[in-house]
Amino acid sequence: MIGTAMFLGGAGSVLGAAGVMTYAVRGRSSALLAPSVYRGTRARAAIALTFDDGPSESTPELLSILSKHDAPATFFQCGANVRRLPQVCREVAGAGHEIGNHTDSHPKLYFKSPAFIEHELAAAQETIENTTGSAPRFFRAPYGARWFGLRQAQARWNLMGVMWTTIGVDWKLPVDEVVARLMQGARNGAIFCLHDGRSIAARPDIRVTLEAVRQAIPKLADRGFHFETVSTILCPTKN
Repeated sequence: MIGTAMFLGGAGSVLGAAGVMTYAVRGRSSALLAPSVYRGTRARAAIALTFDDGPSESTPELLSILSKHDAPATFFQCGANVRRLPQVCREVAGAGHEIGNHTDSHPKLYFKSPAFIEHELAAAQETIENTTGSAPRFFRAPYGARWFGLRQAQARWNLMGVMWTTIGVDWKLPVDEVVARLMQGARNGAIFCLHDGRSIAARPDIRVTLEAVRQAIPKLADRGFHFETVSTILCPTKN
């Protein structure tokens, strides 16, 4: 009996530690490994649309949809994609959207060294600033997975981590399911995560994303929501 109790107690400790680690790495509300937010102010009927993995060859089409509805957004871009498509990156910034850091090559950061993480953030930060003239203020980890060393890297580049309230899973779900997820997650201060690229692949197929955004924006507007960038939605009062 004593041996069994000790074993179960030890197993519980291991499971507890594993749960804490999972939360630290992937939990949307976790700030254990680096400063991070996952929602904005609840004082306004506002939603922040965010797009990861760009820019891509289809980003200009997305910009047209956003422009039609006067919907500002935040784009978390990969340095490698910015170097491949610098003009598209400048188009995003020129249209008044916000650009965040999404690492240079879109790696999974877990089990990587602090030096590796530092290089990924630094390369993307410098590429985006050199291309647009402005340094990103926000960072999103690829796959939403943080790791040890990220706190120091974010501090070096003065970056706030951004997770999400709702993720569209637009890389594998059909349009109607993506739209349904967004509508279900719609609430004051929500941060939506979608994708205008697929990692650092050239010419990714983002037709699902484009159609989902085309359908979701007017539906959300009909429910009284408007759209803000991450920097604005984090402010209790609009500037």
